[in-house]
Amino acid sequence: MPIPTDYSTPVRLSAKERTLSQLQKWIIDGTLQPGEKLNDSELAEALGVSRTPIREAFQLLEVQGLIQMFPGKETRVTTLAKEDILKLYAPLTALQALAAELAADNIQPEHIEQLRAINASFNEKVSEEQLYEAMEYDEEFHETILQIANNQHILTFCSSLQLHIRRYKYIFFKRPSWETHTAAADHEYIIQALEARNGEEASRLMKLNLNRPLEHLDKIL
Repeated sequence: MPIPTDYSTPVRLSAKERTLSQLQKWIIDGTLQPGEKLNDSELAEALGVSRTPIREAFQLLEVQGLIQMFPGKETRVTTLAKEDILKLYAPLTALQALAAELAADNIQPEHIEQLRAINASFNEKVSEEQLYEAMEYDEEFHETILQIANNQHILTFCSSLQLHIRRYKYIFFKRPSWETHTAAADHEYIIQALEARNGEEASRLMKLNLNRPLEHLDKIL
């Protein structure tokens, strides 16, 4: 039989990848609470996998700072500490502000269209109160700007920092909807600055957007 060549290769996730993705989501959205003790046997049964991918996922989750393992004793979800969040946001904000400035020099009309499409999807998910999906679109928006900046070192460092602050960001998205919609407005202003190739303004607006959740830090934690 003839085999077509113009098709997308299906994405097949291993048991380890599926397990890691689900545990990340549960920790971020609060299904697994900060400080909660994790039982590998119970999680394996719930996810329909053996204990091996659970333990493999645990190792990666500990590297990401989402859990803490005490060999031979227990494994717990890490708590959210105000001091840690502040330490993470400072370098992330500086790097993403620099990326926005660099992106202004590289921006093309197709990039503007792409950013506006992502922001529209973000705003739609916020309106539908699909907050985890909204967070993913928010991250896609910022990662797209990182890609346009074309600096692999900035991209790598930001990706690492982003993993550590996802739980706090999700909590911010659960704030009153008008606050979350403000993030979509921030995105549009950033797009306008990039479209005008105004790197200084794009950088300033990026800092404003990323620092907005910190305004609520004392109220949330």
